[in-house]
Amino acid sequence: MAMAPRRPDSVRLHAERLHAIPRIQPLISLAGMCIGWWLMPLALAAEVTTAGGAAEVPAASAFRVFPAQIDLTGAEATSRVLVQEVDLAPGANLVGEQITESLRLHCVDPGIAQVIEGVVYGVSDGQTELVVQVDGRPGELRVPVEVTGASEPVKWQFNAHVQSILARQGCNSGACHGALSGKGGFRLSLHGYDSIADHFTVARQDRGRRIEPADPGRSLLLAKPTGLIPHKGGERFKQGSRDYRVLADWIAAGSPGPQDEDAELERVEVLPRQLRLAPEDVQQLLVRAHYRDGRTEDVTHWAKFSSANETVAEVDETGRVRVLGAGKGAIVVWFSSRVEIASVIVPYQAALPAAAYEDFRQANFVDEILLDEWKALGLAPSAGCSDTTFLRRATLNATGILPTASEVRQFLADTDPAKRQKLVDRLLASEGYVDYWSYKWSDLLLVNGNLLRPDAVAAFYSWIRQQVEQNTPWDHFVREIVTAKGESLEQGATNFYAIHQDAESLTENTCQAFMGLSIGCAKCHNHPLEKWTNDQYYAMANLYSRVRAKGWGGDSRNGDGKRTLIVLDRGDLIQPSRGEPQQPRPLDAEAIPMDAVEDRRIALANWLTSPENENFRRSIANRVWANFMGVGLVESVDDLRVSNPASSEVLLDRLADFLLENQYDLKALMRVIMNSQVYQRSSQVIAENASDQRFYSHYYPQRLMAEVLHDGIVSVTGVPSSFTEIEFSGADKKATEFYPAGTRSLELYDSAVANYFLKTFGRNQRRITCECERSDQSTVVQALHLNNGDTINDKLSDEKCIVGDWIREQTPIEQVVEAAYLSALSRFPSEEERRRLLALLRSSTASEGSRREAYEDLLWSLMTSPEFLFSH
Repeated sequence: MAMAPRRPDSVRLHAERLHAIPRIQPLISLAGMCIGWWLMPLALAAEVTTAGGAAEVPAASAFRVFPAQIDLTGAEATSRVLVQEVDLAPGANLVGEQITESLRLHCVDPGIAQVIEGVVYGVSDGQTELVVQVDGRPGELRVPVEVTGASEPVKWQFNAHVQSILARQGCNSGACHGALSGKGGFRLSLHGYDSIADHFTVARQDRGRRIEPADPGRSLLLAKPTGLIPHKGGERFKQGSRDYRVLADWIAAGSPGPQDEDAELERVEVLPRQLRLAPEDVQQLLVRAHYRDGRTEDVTHWAKFSSANETVAEVDETGRVRVLGAGKGAIVVWFSSRVEIASVIVPYQAALPAAAYEDFRQANFVDEILLDEWKALGLAPSAGCSDTTFLRRATLNATGILPTASEVRQFLADTDPAKRQKLVDRLLASEGYVDYWSYKWSDLLLVNGNLLRPDAVAAFYSWIRQQVEQNTPWDHFVREIVTAKGESLEQGATNFYAIHQDAESLTENTCQAFMGLSIGCAKCHNHPLEKWTNDQYYAMANLYSRVRAKGWGGDSRNGDGKRTLIVLDRGDLIQPSRGEPQQPRPLDAEAIPMDAVEDRRIALANWLTSPENENFRRSIANRVWANFMGVGLVESVDDLRVSNPASSEVLLDRLADFLLENQYDLKALMRVIMNSQVYQRSSQVIAENASDQRFYSHYYPQRLMAEVLHDGIVSVTGVPSSFTEIEFSGADKKATEFYPAGTRSLELYDSAVANYFLKTFGRNQRRITCECERSDQSTVVQALHLNNGDTINDKLSDEKCIVGDWIREQTPIEQVVEAAYLSALSRFPSEEERRRLLALLRSSTASEGSRREAYEDLLWSLMTSPEFLFSH
């Protein structure tokens, strides 16, 4: 029979008060706790409200022209011109809104170049200047213009132009002819990753039926997308449009394919790259392609655009941006498999007075960088957190353990001005730190009894724990994994290769775990959102092709997982699309000889951990930051795409560089974060930062992860848990063989250990390398389990519960209340809480039985409150 919910009248009023937690969130009644507050995303996050309008452009401003120089190559070359406001305040130099009214543009020599509706056209070869004037503004700006090849016939290239049109119109997308089987018998490579094959398909396949060189207009390549012939894809462009003319001229020229002399695309540039705008502003972007032969081409009309944050800005297919709300936005620009970003800053309100920041005392570069960004965004920081809040927050974030009552008392009694710094040092040197971060890295590396045998699980975890205990630099830690060899029970790191047993999965998980890069798409085709190609994928995978394991290890019920990892001196991975291997090569490094006999993984490890590989240090810096701050600079933390920029690229780069400067000492990075004033902000929002969800002007409350929450309940009640079962089919081993009574959740090195509470609260299942394996989503089941489940109730009624000690020792009620608050919430009760609780408990503890029930209800109220469930 289910137990009745714990809501006796003796503590009901106090519980309602406790669950409100006025210092964190609006009043939430206990009656609604079961479902109401628990289903609120990040229940403690403040409700988002719209702050005032954006800051006005200062009166002392000038304008700027983009691009700064115009080079027009060929008879069809054109270039758009953008004129922008620029803030000239000291240290600002921000590009503001686009100027479109009262704008006068002309070329000094119209015989060389002319301007029509804001677009510069070449007329004849030579050099001139574009003159830019704005009515009502003093002075003018002049932009150099050079025209070359104006009288020469245009040679449209398949890679640079035809593929760009097909991609821009969506013809080679996955929903159209880029699908695996194509459409209507016409198949292109996805997003144009294989130009040679695409050229054959377009111009040569089926006797060239899609091309009519003598009459280009009759070509299927033109007749269908213009709607002259029925086309399921609809009209993609009109007759006479520029795309139509380019394709027609290319067909008339004999539809040439990719040529050796074609200049390679070197980079793509987006202008303006950084903007400061206001809601409802409209901004045109300019995209330029730079080729290795020095040619620069305006490719705005062939680029594809999307917004990475549509609450801030949206963008249409022409690159026209419209600002919707405050914050930081990013416009993703894709051209010829290259991705670039234009950032948009929209202040939450007008510039705040200096007094809004005068109480914020900068401790290190974290504070300096974010203070500058708050000022740019019109945000002010919340006040600093209390000593009790800092103690609880820091202890949970660094060790996953609640501070004890005695630790709280000692910390509050300490009058040393440096006591917070000393606390940080003690936490980072503690056994709890080792347990917590060993567990975190076991999540990342998938230490799981469903993937490894029990002895191999123990060996892998023991190796990880040893590295954390020794504070092994992160680059050495990763290098040891990537280059591991030997017997799996002696060399624990080799079990990484037992979890990932083929070159492809090793490649994908290496990139995901250690660089935050998901390159799995490139296994079949060029990555649609990143620069990684199918060739690069298989070149990197070939670095793992010679790794082999001797020994079987047994099935899930038998065997110890003993395998010996060796590396052969020959063997390659065949790339399916080419039928031959790629020369082994890390993603962005030089290739190594095919016939080299040394372990190829050494070259991989050298590149992976090298100073030139920014993703390596940015990824781990972001993971550590997210652990302490509740929200990653890049979200999600293992998705470091170019098209997913950080909320502060400057800070992420600085944190990553700090790691490099300090030889990848993770404790040094943690110390910087925890000692920063940013980390020590209150979680209570103020009017000047109520809308901030990504810029750290206040602390973001985060629900304790399942294991920490479970251990917290054990800590408060004093009743340890027993872990008895292992979750995998056919297992005849019991968890008790590995985890004696009293083992904490954070000491369960195998995620296959069965526990209803941990499963319900979203423990990382360690099946794939992704933070999405751990869930922080609130559910009704979680609320009901807290309200009436056996985890809390059984521990409260257990004879070993602290409540029994209070009754046996006849602890005064005043001390009971104080001890309960210190153990659960790491603070003393307020005077109002103390007064009301004492009155309630004195009226309901006439007998020993009623006293125990009241004390149990007191602890239950504390352990089901948001203040207990969240780090704040």
